Amino acid sequence: MRAVGVIVEYNPFHNGHAYHLQVAKGTAEADLVVAVMSGNFLQRGEPALVSKWYRTKMALLNGVDIVLELPYQFATQKAETFANGAVSILDAIGCHSLCFGSESGDISSFSQTVDYLDKHKDQFDENIKMNIKTGVSFPKALSLSFQSLSSPENLVSLDKPNNILGFHYVKAIKHQKSTMIPLTVKRKNADYHDEHFATETIASATSIRKALFASKENNSSIKQYVPDATDRLLREYLDDYGNFHEWENYWSYLRFRLLHCSVEELREIYEVEEGIEHRLIAAALDAANFNEFMQKIKTKRYTWTRLQRICLHILTNTKKAEMKSTIERASYLRLLGMTGNGKEYLNKYKSQFTLPLISKLSAYKENGIYLDIKASRIYSFGLRNQARDRLLNQEFKQPPIFIK
Repeated sequence: MRAVGVIVEYNPFHNGHAYHLQVAKGTAEADLVVAVMSGNFLQRGEPALVSKWYRTKMALLNGVDIVLELPYQFATQKAETFANGAVSILDAIGCHSLCFGSESGDISSFSQTVDYLDKHKDQFDENIKMNIKTGVSFPKALSLSFQSLSSPENLVSLDKPNNILGFHYVKAIKHQKSTMIPLTVKRKNADYHDEHFATETIASATSIRKALFASKENNSSIKQYVPDATDRLLREYLDDYGNFHEWENYWSYLRFRLLHCSVEELREIYEVEEGIEHRLIAAALDAANFNEFMQKIKTKRYTWTRLQRICLHILTNTKKAEMKSTIERASYLRLLGMTGNGKEYLNKYKSQFTLPLISKLSAYKENGIYLDIKASRIYSFGLRNQARDRLLNQEFKQPPIFIK
């Protein structure tokens, strides 16, 4: 059985994702799709709209055969670390290929860009350091450094979010000496950060979330942009748990953490650097809500995404020491769900996997997985009362979801 891998967040699963799966499976001539999916907190440092279990159901009902969790120590990181973790998981489970969406759509340009920057690594790294010293953010420094090199024509543009991720996927495949074949699908119609609906059927996850929060309990505004299963599961989540998750739900907990911790304690938190702890505490004293807090701490150097990740690590009390010891490559395969086709693949090939496959947390004692457990516990506090308790206990009680 030939498996094609995808790296996803599905926040939530929409028609563009369905298109990606269809093209990925056809292009790779694959028998099934394996998705590495971020858990309850995402790469931009924000809580997922609905839990990883509901997003797993969305994936399995819309064409994915196996869903594996991307651990917290990779899922909440910059593109390079995010890619390293995800690629190591897909390689360990035996995927023949990896297919990702990009603004470029030309896989040869990604491979040539990786080779070119490997050849000019010293100069590229030095340019990044010089640009950061001017006060720009890391993504901006990366883009400027790339532009400053005298480059051949067929290189991918590194100023687009999906191109950047794709570059790091291809780079990870090469540097990890994986046999996976990289493939790419050109993004259709909607840009990654679009906040408005671009066409009649395709919209970004950002615009879908914006519409959901604007309409609260009415999903009708997004119905044409998501498969029926997604629409149904979003409604079901509201009925079961009372609300979707967003940063404002966690503001009181974050504020408590900031005002309770000493400056010295904050310095131990992952990504808290350069004295920003003083700025965070000062803003927490005055801000009435999370958005106001973010506006107060935003600077030219610190992107909104990086600041959200810092806030997330403060919220989850994630220390530098525990993150830096676990971010080279994944050390386990956490199974969230499978179809009948996926179960057949697992039964047939699991003896060949190069990492342990975990379906029950109680059977695995590795230190790194504690970050996932802790993150899921904190995530549950975005809900109220009994709904919170149900989600709080789900991390240990929920078996992998099976859809025939």
